Amino acid sequence: MTEDRQRLARRRPALEARARVRSALRRWFEEQGFLEVETPARVRAPGQEVHLDALPSGERWLITSPEYAMKRLVGAGFERIVSMGKCWRAEERGDHHEPEFTMVEWYRAHAPLAHIAGDCEALVRLAAAAAGQGLTFAAPFARLTVRQLMREFAGLTLEGDESAAGLAEKARQAGVTLGAATDWDDIFFQVWLDRIEPRLAAMGPLFVFDWPAPLGALARRHPDDPRLVERFELYAGGLELANAFGELTDAAEQRARFENESAARRARGKTVYPLDEALLAALPHMPPTAGVALGFDRLVMLAAGAAQIRDVMAFADDEI
Repeated sequence: MTEDRQRLARRRPALEARARVRSALRRWFEEQGFLEVETPARVRAPGQEVHLDALPSGERWLITSPEYAMKRLVGAGFERIVSMGKCWRAEERGDHHEPEFTMVEWYRAHAPLAHIAGDCEALVRLAAAAAGQGLTFAAPFARLTVRQLMREFAGLTLEGDESAAGLAEKARQAGVTLGAATDWDDIFFQVWLDRIEPRLAAMGPLFVFDWPAPLGALARRHPDDPRLVERFELYAGGLELANAFGELTDAAEQRARFENESAARRARGKTVYPLDEALLAALPHMPPTAGVALGFDRLVMLAAGAAQIRDVMAFADDEI
């Protein structure tokens, strides 16, 4: 048997678990009244986030997320939609990353962010049952805030409106080595990677709520504190599984954020993508909405007990 055939044979149990998880998720979304939609894989305006780089495809770009197109659908009256499809991100490789991966993304109009967290918890349990590895999780999943984690594990009082210099000084006082990090987001993530993420794997499934406004991307401001945004990330087994927003529908604020992100990309020598004018035109028509992107491959990793993302894929990027 050739090496390739041996590798694929070893992956068969994980691929069978993957298929069962996919089927279970699709049934759940159907039962919840979601419409499954397919959005374009090639777009003129991919995501603007500074830390996400799109792969070129002719004169367009492969999507880093179906988010923009799905929000246009929500703005057109599609109030409960889900997508299960491929996304691409350049320069993402590692135990938990592949340039090509599968995303499950869904939106609930007229629903609070807490409802999306409930969805995520239900789907993690469903995936674990479908994979058949005997994995179970205590209920309910823990919920903490970014500020709580920063205070407990880094000894850092995070406000969210500090200057980059102010945040850097707090990080240094906490004993974090910043290296070349000078921008607000880079400083934050250096602290996060150094002090927070290593602690999360031992904590069981955990929702991390209330992120600082500079990391808001497309999330609306927190109603109780404008220095924060309505956002959570779900962690389990050392994996970041999902990223959710209470969606921003203020087109003027979203345009300003896009322009700031474009300036940041330009300053860092990165490709500056066009703004998605169709999305900006759709935002005022969106009702209050919550949405989430969940990494399907990572969900299968968790449910199947796999150590690497390639273990739950038929072919990793370097195998094709």
